[in-house]
Amino acid sequence: MPLFCRHNRHTVDCPICSQEGVSAAPAGRPSRPSRPAGTKAKKKPGVEARTVSGRYAAAGPYEDDEVSRYEVRLERVPGGLRLAEWPLAGGQLRVRAPVLEAGDLPGLVERAVEQGVVSGADAEKLASAVAAESGKGVSRGRSGDFWEELRAEPLEAGRLRVGRWIQRPGSGWELQETPVMLPATRFAEAFTGAASGASAPARP
Repeated sequence: MPLFCRHNRHTVDCPICSQEGVSAAPAGRPSRPSRPAGTKAKKKPGVEARTVSGRYAAAGPYEDDEVSRYEVRLERVPGGLRLAEWPLAGGQLRVRAPVLEAGDLPGLVERAVEQGVVSGADAEKLASAVAAESGKGVSRGRSGDFWEELRAEPLEAGRLRVGRWIQRPGSGWELQETPVMLPATRFAEAFTGAASGASAPARP
């Protein structure tokens, strides 16, 4: 850049020529490093369907209007057990409260004990809970500001729905259409009522 510009000023002090100098030599963008020949760009991992990786016991198969065939699996997960519906055609678990034949519940628990899904005191509680005929049961709890219940409820055609219900302040009870994940003792409490045919007691 010359010391004096065409306007007879120091070039750096000239409001016109000093800007032209900056415009003429824009800062270059940093170049991207070249990729070696023969290498491919890595793709970002996609969301894969959730699968069962631990021990589980299954009951079924069953059918409904949404999928042709599914089974209900009781599996071990961190912190307890999960009861969920899985399509037999493959894919991820169904996002709804699981429904199975009421008469299949004792066999499901028996297989879970045999396959090591539950053991010790939890296995004894679950086995005792389903030793009689099916009916209606409930296991109560509380989470934060709302009450919650695990209910084993008889439906039409001899089926049993095992679902978690919550009651928020100022609202009624609402079924959570999702697989159930709770400690084994909570399942035993709900299945005890289901096995004995007792009605769910009213919440105090």
